[in-house]
Amino acid sequence: MESNYSIVFITAPKDKAKDIAHFIIKEKLGACVNIVNSLESIYWWQGNIETSEEALLIVKTLKQKLVLLIEKVKEIHPYSVPEIISTNIETGIESYLKWIEDSIG
Repeated sequence: MESNYSIVFITAPKDKAKDIAHFIIKEKLGACVNIVNSLESIYWWQGNIETSEEALLIVKTLKQKLVLLIEKVKEIHPYSVPEIISTNIETGIESYLKWIEDSIG
């Protein structure tokens, strides 16, 4: 049975994370957003190794919302190449998965 649910990971500057999370919830693009505030990212950017203090947003959503979620977050995200990646939720407590659907479906 194929899952209808996804988790989306989005990194953002710490001072923008809460605004992005509120936007996602307000627009019903996700049912819940967890913010992990203390994240150090080390990555390649324009030929250099960079280090940034960031926040990680963990969004629980429906697969049918993924394309719109990505488009809308890209519009408001301060990075020119934001990290917005998703993975399927294979299984979970049925009542929680139903809550995701009821919240944004």
